[in-house]
Amino acid sequence: MKPNLLALATLLLASLVSKSQNPGDRPSVEIGYTDSNIKTDGVLDDQGWENAGAISNFLTTVPIQGGEPTGKTTVKVLANSKFIAFAFVCSDDNPAGIVNFSKLRDNDLSNEDYVKIILDPFQDGQSGYIFSINPNGARYDALIANRGESENKDWDGIWEAAATIDEKGWVAEIKIPIQSINFKPGLSSWGFNVERNIQRNQEIMRWANVRRDQWFTQTSRAGLLTGLPDFDYGVGLNVRPSVIFKLNDEPGEKTEYDVDPALTLSQRIGANITATATFNTDFAETEVDTRQTNLTRFPLFFPEKRAFFLEGSDIFEFGFGLRRDIVPFFSRRIGLLNGNQIPILAGGKVNGRINRASFGGVVMRTDNKTLTRNDATTFEVPASTMGVIRVKQNVLKESSFGFFGSMGDPEGRSGAFTSGADFTYQTTRFNGNKNFLVGTWYLYNDRNDLSGDKSAYGLKVDYPNDIWDVAFTYTHIGDGFNPSLGFVPRNSINKLVLGGTWGPRPKWKLVRQIRNQLFITYITDLDWKWQTFRVFTAPLNWRFESGERFEFNIVPQGERLLEPFNISEGVAIPSGKYRFVRYRLEGDVAAKRQLNGRLTWWFGPFFNGSLDEIQAAINWNPSTVVTFEFSGTRNIADLPSGSFDQTLVGLRVRLNVTPDLQLNSFIQYDTDSDNFGLNSRIHWIFHPQGDFFIVYNNTATYLRPEDRLARQNSQLLVKIRYNFRL
Repeated sequence: MKPNLLALATLLLASLVSKSQNPGDRPSVEIGYTDSNIKTDGVLDDQGWENAGAISNFLTTVPIQGGEPTGKTTVKVLANSKFIAFAFVCSDDNPAGIVNFSKLRDNDLSNEDYVKIILDPFQDGQSGYIFSINPNGARYDALIANRGESENKDWDGIWEAAATIDEKGWVAEIKIPIQSINFKPGLSSWGFNVERNIQRNQEIMRWANVRRDQWFTQTSRAGLLTGLPDFDYGVGLNVRPSVIFKLNDEPGEKTEYDVDPALTLSQRIGANITATATFNTDFAETEVDTRQTNLTRFPLFFPEKRAFFLEGSDIFEFGFGLRRDIVPFFSRRIGLLNGNQIPILAGGKVNGRINRASFGGVVMRTDNKTLTRNDATTFEVPASTMGVIRVKQNVLKESSFGFFGSMGDPEGRSGAFTSGADFTYQTTRFNGNKNFLVGTWYLYNDRNDLSGDKSAYGLKVDYPNDIWDVAFTYTHIGDGFNPSLGFVPRNSINKLVLGGTWGPRPKWKLVRQIRNQLFITYITDLDWKWQTFRVFTAPLNWRFESGERFEFNIVPQGERLLEPFNISEGVAIPSGKYRFVRYRLEGDVAAKRQLNGRLTWWFGPFFNGSLDEIQAAINWNPSTVVTFEFSGTRNIADLPSGSFDQTLVGLRVRLNVTPDLQLNSFIQYDTDSDNFGLNSRIHWIFHPQGDFFIVYNNTATYLRPEDRLARQNSQLLVKIRYNFRL
């Protein structure tokens, strides 16, 4: 199917579905006004709270939709021209049962008691901000992504929060400087919603949008904050200098010392556009990648962790449901090449909104660098300029179309560009109150060394709801589609995925939901000859009222290999056609427990042999001060061409002194490389606008004949940065 036919079919279907929209009333709360500042300490003794707007009419979404909560929640809202503040009084008849392990910034709070708010300062129903806090004062913030289907937690704003626990439950405060968010001037109201979790009861309650079929983060279903004051964001200039002290020590080499200054400037252009420039950019504080084992013939995906690229990254989302088949802008292509850092001299970024259109652009300049190949030969990576632009226009109530473009190549190859467009129709009011979406996208890339079919396009139809979640996707990726700034693990394919989940909620005492699943994946070459098929079934997937889960899967699959590939050192899988059935057992211990985790066992035939994959993720929270996180993978294979035994383990120790001071140590080891890696990181937020880091990295290899560890290198970094706001 050609892309123009995809778009025509989508528009026709959208016109039919749109007739089912029937917007309902939105609850509202009026903001109180205060002339004074609010001290954020988790104690509501500031006089301004007496005049704050308040709400307490919450209903549960689970375990009962529209039920009465077991604990009362009161939310108050205050603002003036400089900030907006929220107070939460969370009653609990058993404060000792409150589940609160985390103090770490941006940790996943979904398995603890928490309160969470969403704000839609553009009232476009497709975007917004998320702020959350647990009873320990741990803060979480994110941007709403994919029109509310997901969260981009990589955004970090400047805001304050605190919480206290008493004999009646817990109390929390959040204060957000208006400089920390973009908003549309002239609005008298913003989209707003609140959610609270009582983890030991597996109970979630909301103020608005109580239905389970809709996600909390769908701002089109949120309530309203009314009575907004005239906000004043000042000059709108942020100056963030930083200084990095580095010490590198390699055996046999002279210890190197270095001091690198860096500077980031951002200027707000109006209330909703921000321009940012960065010079001599350094990412010394970035956490190391978590190692992965690879049992496929395709490259692994490692997520971006560098703050400059993460901020505002939601703007560059493209298409719907692509996942990792195609990432048009994969920012790790900039400043990183085959695991080596490439110096970034300078860069600029602009992002914002005008009316119902959002846009973003990035331009980066990297320096030249000499790298060494595995065979000890060297090659030169030339200096390069790369840029990306994304524009998206909101249409109808919850839909959009957009344009994407990129230019430049990290290896200096000439003629590189990628461009494309996407359209997504979405509604939360299909057949009255259900989610439905349909979308198409098209991309074209070129470079002087590319030939063949340089296009990629696709279609998705999705009905994602609580009881029934059914979807169909079609993806075409040409043999010449290899974008310089993108991630495409597999090209020259047509891919079809059809499947769904039926998740009834039986009225049983122990079981909360049963999720029966069937997903069929069928991949062909460009001539429609099959290459891969996979049928994922879940005859058992039970989620219990206690929070535990058990799942059993039967997965028939097949591969047509046109050439052999090495799955492990000295072990190859020959070309040919393979059909086999894999099985999985998986169990979760509820995260509300001090000792919790997941154990997974894949077993059964694998190509022309057998393979056992054992994966474990275990968390131990002996107190709110210290946590231990263990992860491990063991692959045991027996194939005609040979056997292999792979082990990968990691241990992370977190010392959570306060929500603003943490020590995080992470050690990894894998038997393939016999390499140990240690990354220790102290992060002190000494001021809402200032950070201090101490980072220590050490790698060593275990030498088998000598039966000893040989240190490869060690590095100590100290970084301080501060954000001056005008």
